[in-house]
Amino acid sequence: MSYNAKNFSVMAYANGFTLWNYSTGDTLATVEGSGYFNETAPFVRTGDMVLANTGVGSTLVPAILSVSSVADNAVTVAAIAPTAA
Repeated sequence: MSYNAKNFSVMAYANGFTLWNYSTGDTLATVEGSGYFNETAPFVRTGDMVLANTGVGSTLVPAILSVSSVADNAVTVAAIAPTAA
């Protein structure tokens, strides 16, 4: 599969920050891959977050993704790992 704009929506927006929701049958590794979210470049900003439900229809793997960069229509995201206390 590939990115599907119909499954990408705004959950909240405030002070230049957007929280997005995305649901897909793709694996988390695919969603985190290079270029997966490039189509969103006109809309997302560095620091935005995406609540992602990946593996829908098979093995569901939810994740919180951070938009780490947006440059030249290239969007990079990374899963936010829990930090040690």
